[in-house]
Amino acid sequence: PMMPTLTTPPGDDMAPTANPTIRTARRLTLAVLLSLATAPLIAQVQAQTAKWPEKPIRLVVGFAPGGFTDVLARLIGQKLSERLGQPVIVENKAGAAGTLGADLVAKAVPDGYTLLLGHSNSNAVAPALYPRLPYQVLRDFTPIIRVATTPLLLTINPNVAAKDVASFVALAKSKPDGLSFASSGSGSSQHLAAARFMLATQTQMTHVPYKGSGQAIVDLLSGNVDLNFESPPNVLPHLKAGKLRALAITSAKRSPLLPDVPTLAEAGVPNAEMLQWFAVLGPAAMPAPVVQRLSTEIGAILKLPEVVEKIASQGGEIVGGSAREFADFLPRDTAAWAKLIKEANIRLD
Repeated sequence: PMMPTLTTPPGDDMAPTANPTIRTARRLTLAVLLSLATAPLIAQVQAQTAKWPEKPIRLVVGFAPGGFTDVLARLIGQKLSERLGQPVIVENKAGAAGTLGADLVAKAVPDGYTLLLGHSNSNAVAPALYPRLPYQVLRDFTPIIRVATTPLLLTINPNVAAKDVASFVALAKSKPDGLSFASSGSGSSQHLAAARFMLATQTQMTHVPYKGSGQAIVDLLSGNVDLNFESPPNVLPHLKAGKLRALAITSAKRSPLLPDVPTLAEAGVPNAEMLQWFAVLGPAAMPAPVVQRLSTEIGAILKLPEVVEKIASQGGEIVGGSAREFADFLPRDTAAWAKLIKEANIRLD
């Protein structure tokens, strides 16, 4: 007699023509086995998260000690250590406009023990400037909380024949590329602020990049360069001594540190507002409870009177907010910087 034709290879109950009851049973068995295999791992991660932090936390700063990013990191680190009961160790990994430190954190284990005191340069501006950036700012980090923003001051050497922004713009237009502006490096906040100013005023000035703000300010004081868009704390002593002159500030409102200095908009230059921001981030895929704990604790720290006073004394303004608000902000900000860099045709020297 003829044998019946097999429509399914022996033992292949998962094939489309197999018995549906057997196929469902096999799938349920497989699901149970997988859940049993992964359950210990999930339990281990949850247990570790519940006990976090059990050891010191590393807070990486992509800039040298002494700058505002470093000041913020040490201020927050100290307070966070007190609240978490574990040391928070600030580690400076300076170089490449903060991207070296950012890259270190992007590649760290996302367990909440390696964090970044990030800067708009490294975590929003960089993609448009560095074609071979070793990380993606929107993929490789966990946003935790924005800490603060700082404006920049349009600061000139007193020998420049301008008493206000209007006369300065007129002077710049009268001799294209005749005025020189300093910065702490190509693609730095100072460079970008000057680029935005030139676009808004239809002027053209000569860029003189330095390896940091220190030497840039020295040459501004000596008259080797005519102007700089610089952070308030770096030039405040020289302004008070009459060695430099501030024409405007890049924030939307005046600074309590310099109430007589108008905003660019007040001075007749709209659409030139610019703020640097500073924030805490971690590697991608951090546990949600750890992110929430950090965001809550740092948010509380930012409301402490001594912290508010310290940040204000540096010309900064506290932002705060939730991790979700920071995550929503990042794509918009990154796109805005990319647009400016393209319009200004900024390229790294």
